[in-house]
Amino acid sequence: MKLEDHILLWNHAAIKILDIRHNIMNQGELLDTYLLPASSFIYGVRGSASLQLDGVRHEARQFHVLHGGKGMRLDIEAKEEFEYYLLFYRAVYVFPSRKELARLMHQYNPFSLQYGFRPDEPVLLIRYLTSMGQIWEGSNNLDKLHIKGLFYQFIYELLRQLEAQQIVTLKPDLVSQAIRYMDTFYQESITLESIADKLNYSPRHLSMRFKEQTGASPIYYLIQVRVNQAIELLVGTDATLQDIAKAVGYSDVYYFSRIFKKYTGLSPVRFQKAERQRRLSEDHPFRISGLSIGTGEMGCYIVNDDDNHYQYKRGGTIRMRSNTRSGLAVSLILSLTLLLGACSTGGTNSSSSNGSTTTSSGNVTATSVADNNQASESQTRIVSTVKGDIEVPANPKRVVVLYLLGDVVAMGIQPVGVSDVYEGAAFEKELASIVRLGTWFEPNPEAIMALDPDLIIVPSEDTYNALKQIAPTIYVPYEKMTTEERLSLLGKTFDKEQETQTLLDNFNMKIEESKEKLAAAGLKDKTVTIIEGGKKEMTVIASKQYGRGSQIIYEYLGMQAPEIIQKKIDVATDGSGNGVSMEVLPEYIGDYVFRSSYEGMDDLTGNPIWNSIPAVKEGRMIELSFSLSYYSDIYSLDKQLDFIVEQLLATATKS
Repeated sequence: MKLEDHILLWNHAAIKILDIRHNIMNQGELLDTYLLPASSFIYGVRGSASLQLDGVRHEARQFHVLHGGKGMRLDIEAKEEFEYYLLFYRAVYVFPSRKELARLMHQYNPFSLQYGFRPDEPVLLIRYLTSMGQIWEGSNNLDKLHIKGLFYQFIYELLRQLEAQQIVTLKPDLVSQAIRYMDTFYQESITLESIADKLNYSPRHLSMRFKEQTGASPIYYLIQVRVNQAIELLVGTDATLQDIAKAVGYSDVYYFSRIFKKYTGLSPVRFQKAERQRRLSEDHPFRISGLSIGTGEMGCYIVNDDDNHYQYKRGGTIRMRSNTRSGLAVSLILSLTLLLGACSTGGTNSSSSNGSTTTSSGNVTATSVADNNQASESQTRIVSTVKGDIEVPANPKRVVVLYLLGDVVAMGIQPVGVSDVYEGAAFEKELASIVRLGTWFEPNPEAIMALDPDLIIVPSEDTYNALKQIAPTIYVPYEKMTTEERLSLLGKTFDKEQETQTLLDNFNMKIEESKEKLAAAGLKDKTVTIIEGGKKEMTVIASKQYGRGSQIIYEYLGMQAPEIIQKKIDVATDGSGNGVSMEVLPEYIGDYVFRSSYEGMDDLTGNPIWNSIPAVKEGRMIELSFSLSYYSDIYSLDKQLDFIVEQLLATATKS
């Protein structure tokens, strides 16, 4: 980043000081794996120490300044008594309407940069810093205003000396930060959102950058780390499966077993047996004593009064020392080696990398990754939805679909995951091998993340809110849309507008042909009732949008219900039904009746009221499978149309 841009952005930022700490470490003392909770300055004023910030080492002696962004990992080892100040601040960009500044801020956020140097004129900097530290304790609002004024003077002097000493500041490697975080805290409850928050980026930006560099999502990588650690514990310890699941970040042992089998091909117990036998046969005995699960609690955060500040506390964690690794472990390590090698490629100005050392008099650089914005834009497009404009992949490969399954099947799209499918659904065979993700109204988010989707299709606002952080998510409010509107939106989403129009044209042509067949059979003016239920109560369908064949019968074929029902159908704006007792049911039955059928439904063949209904007595009662008639997608509607017309014609012929 150019220093002039760095200074420009500081000039347009609003600053809030969060905390100022003055610490002294004894010789040999360690500060281990401290995650910076905000943008920070570390200023060593006495003694010497070895500092690592996101794996970049700095040998700090008297008057060494180090800056890091939120979420960076700080480790300090005091070589001798080491005194330092730690200042946390938050910066907010205050002129978002200025496009050039917004571009700079997005591309080179100076408050997340890593840089360090020994100032040529340290006295002014330490004077401002010590003054801020003295005022901070017990400060009131007026004192905080004074501190802010001193901080701006500190920043002015710092930037002046950065410019004079021509210190290079480079962008941190977001992907490497995310990898180090997951490698360290895989035992914790981690989500894409929590990782992004720790690193001060949006979940979507983190996911996109991670996929660009690694080809996989952050959650997919996390699962690999957890499975790899689980393998070592399975093979090298006698811990229970439940203890191992908890030790690698899974509270649900059943879900852990499913994930493990998905990624290794074997259940944990079968894998343990096979891998132990393999290692013994290769004369590479594992050492149970070399691995152990601590008996204390899992690592936790020490939370201070200000919830912006926390520190990870080690204790009761897994200690792993092993001379052998499974094939999966070796594969993972090789992948990480290649990945981190790629991540360490910086610009021409970069002179240090992870694990490199800089002296207090040298300039510090951090790894930089070139932006691929132009390439990314060419691979995406914008879809307008009720939730605003959504950026989706131009050619999505890993699609997750909830409820609207038949629509994507009809469009020729093979999803990687779908909501549960009722046995007997029109598209059951087409989706037989696809991963099930739970009900469409309450899917399993972690199972969805494990599939690494690049696009998600949802039918409700609740599922949209639950899943939108995982991947670009299209909310299709199907209950408020016509079939044409729904398919139009999906056609634009998948860039298949011509295909969806062809589906509609063919379906409408089939509807007209069906109407002609019904008219020729004398059924055009016959009334139809749709019911569902049993002896105690029947639901009479009073809407075109209820399912159970209502859309085909009442909307597309244009058939009428008995007047008592038709009045309600004409004014219904959503799916609705009337619950009626068996005693009054005959009043609602038309010339033909469709009864929704399902396993375990009441047998009414011996019920006198049921048998007194003319449509039942005269064989004009048709059972319509619940599974076939539950869905309202274009694929299901087409199959429902075939069944309904075929049954009406067959029944009319018999009568």
